[in-house]
Amino acid sequence: MDDTQYEARIAALEAKIAALEGAAEAQPPGDGWKGWAERYGLIVAWIAIILILGAFKPAQMFAWNSYASMLGSNAMVVVLTLALIIPLTTGDFDLSIAATMGLSSMIIAVLNVQQGFDIVSAVIVALAVGAVVGAVNAFFILYFRVFSLIVTLGTGYFISGLILWVADGGTVAGVSMGLIKAVILTRVLGIPVGFYYALILTAAIWYLFQHTTLGRRMLFVGRGREVARLSGVNVTRVRAGALVASSVMASFAGVLYTGMRGVADPSSALAFLLPAFAAAYLGSTAIYPGRFNAIGAFVAVYFLSTGIMGLNFLGVDSFVQNLFYGGGLVVAVAISQLFRGRKEMG
Repeated sequence: MDDTQYEARIAALEAKIAALEGAAEAQPPGDGWKGWAERYGLIVAWIAIILILGAFKPAQMFAWNSYASMLGSNAMVVVLTLALIIPLTTGDFDLSIAATMGLSSMIIAVLNVQQGFDIVSAVIVALAVGAVVGAVNAFFILYFRVFSLIVTLGTGYFISGLILWVADGGTVAGVSMGLIKAVILTRVLGIPVGFYYALILTAAIWYLFQHTTLGRRMLFVGRGREVARLSGVNVTRVRAGALVASSVMASFAGVLYTGMRGVADPSSALAFLLPAFAAAYLGSTAIYPGRFNAIGAFVAVYFLSTGIMGLNFLGVDSFVQNLFYGGGLVVAVAISQLFRGRKEMG
């Protein structure tokens, strides 16, 4: 097949995908109130949980400072969730994102505090290492054709050991105030500026998925790799790019995490894997039901965070947080499967 024929097939494919996506956007997921509830039910539930918890703790739940702090402190969870939904859209899992976030945080702290690197250089190195992690994941998944769940589980544990080695088993404190100011101390409308980084990234991922050829190709690959391949899409390139982008974004989450805390420790980042998965799947039940999407993920992160914040105000034991996230993940996956018509997850 010569270049002209290939380009013609790709153009025809893009036209078909655009037509299918346009038809999907033109038709709501249901008729009348049902369709509205499917799209915006999570937002309504978010408002409801604020009102319910506020009935018990009005001074805390209805205080702007509570939400300003929550929005800023969960910015890295938003970024981590966005990192996760990129490979999920192409049909791959990345269980190494939390470890990659922790590695990024530790690299920044070690380079800046112990090696004397300026903070900008340390951040650039951390992001570059994230790209390497993504490339390694892509190599083993795509070249050896190993299931992404297995590869990223293994690389996640490998990275966890690497963090312990780099940190020599301890916490590294004293990160440059420049990063802390750029993430948490500088505020707009009382909200730490880190929140706005996550908001901008959410808008960028939404635009990618909804209004670009690349986003439509990613969706097409996730829905049927063999069909996409036979239609002329370079499936390997799309999946590899998604895995690399995921790891780079997870590294950026590590930048925000370090700037928020001013220290790096070997294990705390791993606790954010479950919240990211819970938010990714819960977000796929809203805004664009049945599809991983940036706006739904953004809303889901703060819906879950609001619930945790309210439970903390009520003095509930800390173990309830795991129950909340774990139960939220199971329920979210179940609802997502209903939107998919209970097709087997691959």
